[in-house]
Amino acid sequence: MVGFVGAAAISLFVAFPLLMMLQLKNNELKKLQEAVNYSQRHDSVTKTLNGTAFAAAVEHYIDRRKRISTDAGGVMIAVVIDTLDAISRRYGPQWADTVMQSLAAITQSSVRSGDLVARLATNELGVFLPGATIENAQDVGMRIRRRCEQAAFTAGDAPLSLDIRLGGAVFDGPTDFNHIRQLADEMAMDRGGGEAEDVPISRLPAA
Repeated sequence: MVGFVGAAAISLFVAFPLLMMLQLKNNELKKLQEAVNYSQRHDSVTKTLNGTAFAAAVEHYIDRRKRISTDAGGVMIAVVIDTLDAISRRYGPQWADTVMQSLAAITQSSVRSGDLVARLATNELGVFLPGATIENAQDVGMRIRRRCEQAAFTAGDAPLSLDIRLGGAVFDGPTDFNHIRQLADEMAMDRGGGEAEDVPISRLPAA
């Protein structure tokens, strides 16, 4: 009996460190997988969602609306910096990245809880406001514009002049992400310059 107890104690003494090492290894693998999943869904510069993850989230919302009639529509806002390419050529791509990081921070601080922000192109962010009205979207869009105007964008000591365009698309019927984004981009580029008194938002025709 004593020998059995002694053998069990020795086995436990040997196994415990191995179990601890295995647990630590599992934790490391879990953290690595979480990091991989995050990097696959987020833009490396702005830390917002990337275009693929953003489109999938919007499509999921649209698909859910088909099954849950109580869900409202939504609004997408395009936020475009016309002068980003010029900034990159004159001051270097690192300063263009800094501008986009600042724009992302301003945008994320301006949206509502539950809204999504993503980088859709080199010089463009997208904002999806599920269930929002045009008035909600106007509030968010003008908050972004106002905070951008108040912010001091610089490349080192050199002040930067930003030409920011905003435009939106509202939908409340069957549609898809590509149509929503196309209309939001058109509104931003055609009518969404800094001289606009509000954010131009157009209603997407039902598919």
